[in-house]
Parts: sequence; C-alpha cells; structure tokens
Amino acid sequence: MVTDRISVYFEDALRFYEESIKEFEEGVRENNTYKIRNSAEKAWNAIIQATNAIILKLLGKLPSSHWERRRMLRELETRVPEMGKLMLRDRYGARERHLHETVFYEGNIDIEDIKYELEKVRAYLNDVGKVLRE
Repeated sequence: MVTDRISVYFEDALRFYEESIKEFEEGVRENNTYKIRNSAEKAWNAIIQATNAIILKLLGKLPSSHWERRRMLRELETRVPEMGKLMLRDRYGARERHLHETVFYEGNIDIEDIKYELEKVRAYLNDVGKVLRE
C-alpha cells in the first residue's frame, strides 16, 4: 500500500516535470508569459511530489505543509549521511524561491534562468529516483 503511494507520488512528479517542459517550450515559442509562469509552477509541483515520495519511503510519513517537508528533509539529512550529501532540503528551498515565488508569483521571467532552474528540477528528480530504487 505505502509502496504504491510512493510510486504514485514519484510518477506524478515525473509527469508534472514533463508537462512543465512542454508548457515552457510552448510559452517561449508563443511569447506567452502565462504559460511560462505555469510551467514554473508545474516544475515546483514536481519537486513537491518527489519530496513526498522520498519522505514517505524513508520516514513512513507524509508531510502536510512546505514547512513540514523542510523539517522532514532536515531530519533525513541528519539521520542518513547519504541524504545529507544530496542536500535536498537546500535544493527544495531554492526551487521554491526561484520557481514558485520569483517566476510564478512575482512574474519575473528570465528565459535562461528558468531553463537553468528546470535542469535543477531534473537533477533533483534523478537523485530522488535513485534513492527510491535502492
């Protein structure tokens, strides 16, 4: 049961990431700032879903807020040395700031910066995926 939920969260993360890339490319092509902003929010949600998956797998609990996710990531990083090396808590916070706040809410659109952030999301998903497969 829990294993199924972990898979669902991670599959959702991958799907949201794919959709964010598609919407970003469309937004750039069409010069549509709403699509670009929505793509950033989808990428941020990919981070949230992947984080839910890894926390559920390693702690057996599901966070109910962003604050709780950060707290649980800190707990994982202090308990499990390999998790500390991944620095997921810092990366989670950075994506929250850059994608969710700066691009989506504030509407600051720098195409090259968003591309850079989307690569960071892909790297986060790759790292979480490796841990989930262990």
